Amino acid sequence: MKIFHGCCVALCFLTSVLSLQAQYQTREEYLNTFKEGRTINTITTAVPFLSIAPDARAGGMGDCGVATEADANSMHWNLAKAAFGTRRTAISLTYSPWLRNLVPDINMAYLSFYQKLGKSDRGALVGSLRYFNLGSIQFTDYFGTPIGNYTPNEFAIDAGYSMKLIDNLSMGVAFRFIYSNLTLGVPVAGANTFPGKAGAGDIGLFYQNENWTIAKRPIIFRFGTAFTNLGSKIRYSEGSRADYIPMNFRIGPSLQMKIDDYNSLLLAVDMNKLLVPSPAVYKVDSTGNPVNNPDGSRVYVAGRDPNRGVLDGMFTSFFDAPGGFREELQEIMISTGLEYWYNDIFSARVGYFNEARQKGNRKFVTLGFGVRYSAFGLDVSYLVPIIQRHPLENTLRFSLLFAFDSLNPKNQKGQKPLPGRRRKNE
Repeated sequence: MKIFHGCCVALCFLTSVLSLQAQYQTREEYLNTFKEGRTINTITTAVPFLSIAPDARAGGMGDCGVATEADANSMHWNLAKAAFGTRRTAISLTYSPWLRNLVPDINMAYLSFYQKLGKSDRGALVGSLRYFNLGSIQFTDYFGTPIGNYTPNEFAIDAGYSMKLIDNLSMGVAFRFIYSNLTLGVPVAGANTFPGKAGAGDIGLFYQNENWTIAKRPIIFRFGTAFTNLGSKIRYSEGSRADYIPMNFRIGPSLQMKIDDYNSLLLAVDMNKLLVPSPAVYKVDSTGNPVNNPDGSRVYVAGRDPNRGVLDGMFTSFFDAPGGFREELQEIMISTGLEYWYNDIFSARVGYFNEARQKGNRKFVTLGFGVRYSAFGLDVSYLVPIIQRHPLENTLRFSLLFAFDSLNPKNQKGQKPLPGRRRKNE
């Protein structure tokens, strides 16, 4: 089968399950070209939609979220945050047209929530639903005859629980079901295909201390770490190799300063690393043909066979890069974000995301704003790539938020009121 139409991006997702592996004759040759920046060795996974920042608040802060203030979208970044949520019930709905510079009909929708449990408010139920629509694709047979238009799609549904272990520290655990239907059962290259399915889980820790001061100004210090999408591999056809899902390690701090009664500022930093094996470097002969061992397997110049078990691949992903420690450092993605609030009603955001050129070269600035009034909120973010004609250019996200404090007796009795409202005792 061949796949046509304006679906070149969908093809990127299909080919994301294939490892792009460099070929060299010696390890020294690879190391030299890597140091000079002439080698691209990108880590690819299946179902990459799980790694997309789903909400507009984090999207306006350079994709920062592991240690920011708890909100309805904590599920994606670090579900342990939900135990520190100031609202009893919080819900968020996000919509984002995706890669519109390449394909006009790809989009993602994200619904998430947390619900505090018990009178003590020390625990919270957290969940989300993520739906990714890859647009319309026209399938043809071998001779180019159209056989139908299809709309591939992927989704993930998850639920978890977050609770305070002590007053300043919380922990969260979640489970996730992943469904990826890219071919709608159409045979490809003579092989029967089927939707890919996988199970995964998250675990996170979150620390929050509100007793800090800097220059006599009150400071809230937060620190978070999360392991996300730890789960099984996924496959799409009979006899095909199963591929890793985007298992990820995220860590970072944030500082929030109350400047005066009306103004506050939040600074956050996130560091991310995929817990997925780096592509290996294969040996080739003088004519460029692969060199094989007597048993028919490929000869490695550097790195390790990436086709290994989930646990093995996850733990060894910290030291398996063919370029050694230098390349391992380049696999760390760094994002920074700044958020300003006026009277807890209006916010402005800016952020920066950086990924090494040899590992994907995603470098972009983000801008955003937010509004809160009563039980409702709106966030919008806009992405500005550093690299010209980047496929992520002009990415927009829109998030609607709802908070239901009427269900929370503690807030009614004098905790932080809803934006635009006074406490009942005032």
